[in-house]
Amino acid sequence: MRGVIEIPDHLTPVQERIEDALVRVQRAFDAQLASELAPVGELCAHVERYRGKMLRPVLAILSGMAVSPGGEADTDGIGADLIGLAAVCEMVHMATLVHDDVLDEADVRRRGATINHLRGNEAAVILGDYLIAGAYALCASIGRPELDLRIARVSMDVCAGELLQLSHGDDFSLDEPTYFEIVERKTGALIGVACELGASVCGASRVLASSLYDAGVDLGVAFQIRDDVLDLTGRESAVGKSVGKDLEKGKLTLPLIHHLASCAEGERAQALELLARCTHPENNEARARVLEGVRETGSVEYAQRAGAERVERARGVIAGLAPSGAREMLDRLALAVLHRSY
Repeated sequence: MRGVIEIPDHLTPVQERIEDALVRVQRAFDAQLASELAPVGELCAHVERYRGKMLRPVLAILSGMAVSPGGEADTDGIGADLIGLAAVCEMVHMATLVHDDVLDEADVRRRGATINHLRGNEAAVILGDYLIAGAYALCASIGRPELDLRIARVSMDVCAGELLQLSHGDDFSLDEPTYFEIVERKTGALIGVACELGASVCGASRVLASSLYDAGVDLGVAFQIRDDVLDLTGRESAVGKSVGKDLEKGKLTLPLIHHLASCAEGERAQALELLARCTHPENNEARARVLEGVRETGSVEYAQRAGAERVERARGVIAGLAPSGAREMLDRLALAVLHRSY
């Protein structure tokens, strides 16, 4: 997690345990996807470049550690079930990234070419399916049917969120409640289930695991809001993926929803016209004017405040855990969601 949050000296042992655990997660991930077919192996090797800070595995592992006595997952180290679950969450997430790049027609991911850019949409769609199938197979190998059911249901939630979003494509009347319904499912649900099941496999009660699910959903929503802001205001070289895609696809995000709601009647009509023009490739002038308008209505700040409120709710759940290094690390990670630039 170095590079994401500042690690004080007293948390170095926790950081080292997380780093060791992530190596095991990556091994489990790679072993599950291994294929004797060269084209499959090549695509899986390329998708490994999509790995960022592995937020979902980190949250699963920290949640498990935080609910264990003294902030330890068990006396011998972080258990195999927790490692497998963390790898499953990452695999489902990777599948959604591959599919999202197809939907967004994105060319860049983690400062490298996307699968769809390199091999076409057909290969990218099938690779995403391969990742999902691999996640279910790995989850089943853990031998705890309740995990299989939960991962299946959260995968359906992610897809339902995406379908709801697609149903509102080019819908400039999208409201905030619908926006939050979309992001809670599409982004929040998987992060929530990583926290929930990470705690559950380490012995947390249903009530506590459910509370951590809610905290994870809030962190996921805050993460998505930050993505919305970066897509509007960020640079591809800093963010590490294609930016400006929301405007190009006619997708309303929280800053844009607030901007439209804040415009006077005459200004709203002009803002809608500009948004429509943004869907045409290379219309940089219209995009610049939209961004200027968003800043004038304070919509970026509004979105950032909404993200901060979600983070504070999550931190309230985290504060209720027993004091430990894992709890402190979770809290620091929650705060980092607000300020990330990638």
